[in-house]
Amino acid sequence: KDPVPSKAASVRTPAQRLRGELQRLVLGSGESWSEELERDVPRSWQRHGDLVVLSEDSFGAALWTRLGPALWETVASALGAQRLARRGRVLPGGMRSPSVTLLLGQDGWVEHVDNGIRYTFDVTKCMFSPGNITEKLRVASLPCSGEVLVDLYAGIGYFTLPYLVHAAAAFVHACEWNNHAVEALRRNLALNGVQDRCHIHHGDSRQLQLRDVADRVNLGLIPSSEEGWPVACRVLKKGTGGVLHIHHNVESLPAPACLQPPVPRDEQRPPEEASSGEQEDGQGEWKSGGKEMLAARVRPEWRRWAEATAAQIRGLLAELHGQPWRTSILHIEAVKSYAPHVHHIVLDLECRPTLP
Repeated sequence: KDPVPSKAASVRTPAQRLRGELQRLVLGSGESWSEELERDVPRSWQRHGDLVVLSEDSFGAALWTRLGPALWETVASALGAQRLARRGRVLPGGMRSPSVTLLLGQDGWVEHVDNGIRYTFDVTKCMFSPGNITEKLRVASLPCSGEVLVDLYAGIGYFTLPYLVHAAAAFVHACEWNNHAVEALRRNLALNGVQDRCHIHHGDSRQLQLRDVADRVNLGLIPSSEEGWPVACRVLKKGTGGVLHIHHNVESLPAPACLQPPVPRDEQRPPEEASSGEQEDGQGEWKSGGKEMLAARVRPEWRRWAEATAAQIRGLLAELHGQPWRTSILHIEAVKSYAPHVHHIVLDLECRPTLP
C-alpha cells in the first residue's frame, strides 16, 4: 500500500504553484513546455502589498508575449497579487531612477512598513533598497535628541524618517533633486506625522545655501558621496562641529588562497552581515566607544579609506574656517556586499574645531 503523503508535502510553495499554473496556460494554448520556458519562470520576487515586482531576467521568451494579458493575469493569480511589475536595469544618471514596467494594474504606488515607519512610493519611479535595513535600524538608535540634521541625499526618506521618528532629531533639512522622490518624501513625512520637523530642499544639494546649522550630516550616496563633502563641511556648526555619516563603496581585493589564514567557524559569516566596531586609539584618529569587537571585522582597505577620508575632511574644514579642526573615526559599519569584493560601508566621522 502506497504511503499517504503528509499535509506538509502536499502544500506547494508559491514558486511551485506559479510554475504549475504557467504550464497549464502554455499547454492549454496548444504550445509545448520547454527548458527555455522553465528557465524563464521566476523563483523569487519583491512583494509590496498587492503588487509584485518580478526580476528582469523573467519571461524573456517570445511565447510569453504571444500569450498576451492572460499571462500576467495567471501570474498575479498564482502569486496572490492584484498588480504586477517587472524590474529592468537602473537607468544611467545621477537620479538613480528604476526601470520598472507596470504589467498589470493602473498605478505603481505602494506602501511599505519598515521598523514601524511607513513609506509610500511609486515603484516605477522610485528606488527602494531593502538591503539598507541594517543601517536604517542603526540610524534609528542614534542619540539625536535636540539635534539638527542635514540629509544631503534624502530620496523618499530612507534615513530622514528614522532620524525623525526614532532617533528624535529636532529638525531635518532633506535635500533631493528627483521630482518623483520629492513627491514620495512629502507623502512619507505626512504619513508619519513629522512634516513639521522637516524642510525639503528640492534641487542639487551641491548648490545648497545652508551654512552653520547642522549637528549631524547624512551622506547616503553610493558608490561615493565625495562630491557632497564640501557641502557637509559648510553646513556643520562652525562653533561646535558635529558628526558626518559618510557612505562609500570600498573594494577589498582577496588575498591569494595560500596567504589567507583559516577563519574560525564562529566568524564565518557573509560579509554583508559583518559589522565593524570601534577601533584602537591612534594619533587621535580613532575613538573607542567601549564596544568589544575583533579588529579583523574592519578590513584593512576600509581602515585605509576611512583614514584618508578623515584627513581630507580635516583639510576641507581647516581651509573653510581658517583654523585647525580635529576629525575622529567613531565607527565603520558594513551595510552590505554591493558586488564581489565591493562593500557598501558607512564611516561615522566626528569633526570638532580645535580650541584656540
